[in-house]
Amino acid sequence: MAQYEQIGRLSIHPELFDFIEDEALENSGVSSKHFWQSFESLIEELQPKNKALLVKRDEIQSKLDEYCRNTSAEHFNFADYKTFLKSIGYLVEAPEDTKIDTQNVDAEIATMAGPQLVVPINNARYALNAANARWGSLYDALYGTDVIPKQASQTKGYDEARGAKVIAYARKWLDTHFQLASGSFSDATLLQVADNTLSVILSSGETVKLADNSKFVGYRGEASEPSSILLKNNGLHAEIVIDSQSPIGKTDSAHIKDINLEAALTTIMDCEDSVAAVDGEDKTLVYRNWLGLMNGTLSTKMSKGGHEIVRTLAQDKQFIAANGEHVTLPGRSLMFIRNVGHLMTNSAILFDGEEVYEGIMDAMITTLIAKQDVLNQGKYSNSRTGSIYIVKPKMHGPEEVAFANELFECVEVALGLTKNTIKMGIMDEERRTSVNLKACIAQAPSRVAFINTGFLDRTGDEIHTSMLIGAFHPKATLKAMPWIKAYERSNVARGLECDLDGTAQIGKGMWPEPDSMAAMMKAKTGHPEAGASTAWVPSPTAATLHAMHYHQIDVSSVQATLKGESFDGLDDILSIPFMAQTTELSAQDIQNELDNNVQGILGYVVRWVHQGVGCSKVPDINNVGLMEDRATLRISSQHIANWLAHGLVTEQQVRDSLARLAKLVDEQNTGDAEYINMCPDLNDSIAFQAACELIFEGKAQPNGYTEPVLHKKRLEMKAKLAS
Repeated sequence: MAQYEQIGRLSIHPELFDFIEDEALENSGVSSKHFWQSFESLIEELQPKNKALLVKRDEIQSKLDEYCRNTSAEHFNFADYKTFLKSIGYLVEAPEDTKIDTQNVDAEIATMAGPQLVVPINNARYALNAANARWGSLYDALYGTDVIPKQASQTKGYDEARGAKVIAYARKWLDTHFQLASGSFSDATLLQVADNTLSVILSSGETVKLADNSKFVGYRGEASEPSSILLKNNGLHAEIVIDSQSPIGKTDSAHIKDINLEAALTTIMDCEDSVAAVDGEDKTLVYRNWLGLMNGTLSTKMSKGGHEIVRTLAQDKQFIAANGEHVTLPGRSLMFIRNVGHLMTNSAILFDGEEVYEGIMDAMITTLIAKQDVLNQGKYSNSRTGSIYIVKPKMHGPEEVAFANELFECVEVALGLTKNTIKMGIMDEERRTSVNLKACIAQAPSRVAFINTGFLDRTGDEIHTSMLIGAFHPKATLKAMPWIKAYERSNVARGLECDLDGTAQIGKGMWPEPDSMAAMMKAKTGHPEAGASTAWVPSPTAATLHAMHYHQIDVSSVQATLKGESFDGLDDILSIPFMAQTTELSAQDIQNELDNNVQGILGYVVRWVHQGVGCSKVPDINNVGLMEDRATLRISSQHIANWLAHGLVTEQQVRDSLARLAKLVDEQNTGDAEYINMCPDLNDSIAFQAACELIFEGKAQPNGYTEPVLHKKRLEMKAKLAS
């Protein structure tokens, strides 16, 4: 047991204490004495309020359970149900004229539309890759994915035939979004800058300009022989890189080496769903990486091509504008920090011997760190408007948003920051928030800079909320039902109704298959077409590809059209997606659904509990790699718990599936040297026991969350490994 540092009524894990004293407080303008005294006062005031909100969650869920227990699916009356929800405070009246007035929001959030990454901040390599994904190679993204269908290559190295297809695809893309007055970029032999515009000499000898010269922004190098050309469309930049000496450029008719797209405009550095941080040691790593991102010192060593390289944050990009002035563009994604929600406590800090709520801890410490950016103490600037962006997840209704707003204001006072320096991102991923979204926004109108739909957690909460009413449809069917379509559309409608357009992001959720980029390119046009100014992607490569959608679709125009439309959708959102008749599923259908859920649970939990990996690409039962985090785990565990409650599966059937698929999961991970098997002794496997608890105690988990079980079992595993 670590020897905690005692300061007043606080007990602080020694590693975290040393980090704050020696690193986080430096350059913050906050003294050690003031920090700890303010932190103690803040916890004393807010800890009871946090606890009371969680008690209210439980009270509401108990009333929902009682209603569902006493209401048969066959005689369910929607009007009565809606009246009941109002009577227990689940549905509340929203203020008529709710408009946000958030100030000092960076352009990447307020006015630009483009992809967003979400990465576990405790993994320095992932964090750096995401921060640097502001710019991505279109050639690499096309060459390395299935967007252009792959064929068996006879060569071990560079495939020239495939490379030619990549170049042809990219030239066609340029023609589509940066049309020449005549001719095609595929016929270009020379790109020059003359008379403050781009001149393209074609193979015919003709010199042409862009059809819309306003899309030309600037260049690098000499005007007569530039090393790159900077273009802009729908607010996003694209850089044509020219290098006659490079392997690609020297064989290209115009010596074009690559096209770099402005891609991940924003990144959420995650302390929550994708992170396994259960104690002071883990939280210190989370906070130290955030500090490294804020002051520009984060680095990591990695091997590439047989050589060791050091990955650091990318520098800004410098160009000469058409008028001769200098243009500087950010080289890095604008970073949010996602704190944890209101539920969990963490032993990193104790107050009168009791664990502090982790969300309070995150708010105070991540803001202290980000204050260095506000004071311009870092090597690079994150926010150029002096703002700090915190995404707050898993809030249930307006009262919990009001509490987050109060928490942020208390932190600002404690750390000497101007009111509303901290901007809030509201994750619309809990049912009580979805049906009251406008009222939620009204609780923080001067802070809201982001809302989005998180369909994974939202589905988990959907199941848990109405667990006892009946058996839910299979997961694939749930995704296509009216409630989720209305939820996605209503989120945008409420955001536009509250004037988020031009001030804040309206976002959409993750593409879960990182190896299926062709499918992503077909499906994810739906997000900007729906009026979302950002959407989550699983990798920097995916961000580069998804950026093409925002060149294709002008989100600001879509939002302007949608803003004139009226959409309610509340009744559809409240419709409970249970099966009227379970006989429509065969025994094999039920077994297949069970096995799919069990395999996903085991594949994710074993890495979380045994290795402390909070997010990873997990092969499903068909060996298709899927991005998994606690949200996907929440769905699968709640789905099985629901089917158990209504007799679609038996406990023995589930246990048989768990035992059988534990062997498969072990086999799927044979290539991971750090992997710890569950088999042969499943009774001795802490991860396997965690999976069992998540399922068989699923009804009892608070709102269906997986964190309490995962944290408990990870701490147990860490103790076992230490001994």
